[in-house]
Amino acid sequence: MSAANHDLVIDQGSTFVIDLTIKESGTLKNLTGFSARSQMRSSKSASATAASFTCTIANPTNGVVKMELPATTSSAMTAGVYFYDLEIHTANDAIVKRLIEGTVTINQEVTR
Repeated sequence: MSAANHDLVIDQGSTFVIDLTIKESGTLKNLTGFSARSQMRSSKSASATAASFTCTIANPTNGVVKMELPATTSSAMTAGVYFYDLEIHTANDAIVKRLIEGTVTINQEVTR
């Protein structure tokens, strides 16, 4: 199964938090033993990361992953379009699954 596509919009200088419920074949995925990670880059092939989301398995038995980007991080980013994906993985990357991918639009902040 390929990763789902979902584009995000984040206001520069704001905190961004989203809880994602992961299902596999219509059933909640048990994420016990998994960790999650997510990065943003200016292009899919860029070697440097623009930012990383803080990802936690918020409720492993109900398949909930939390992605967060603090206001200090979004404030430091240049407004524009970035690419991201979210992966779950086990220890030593024995299993890696990309769950979601897309673009992140950082909207220019006016109030500083």
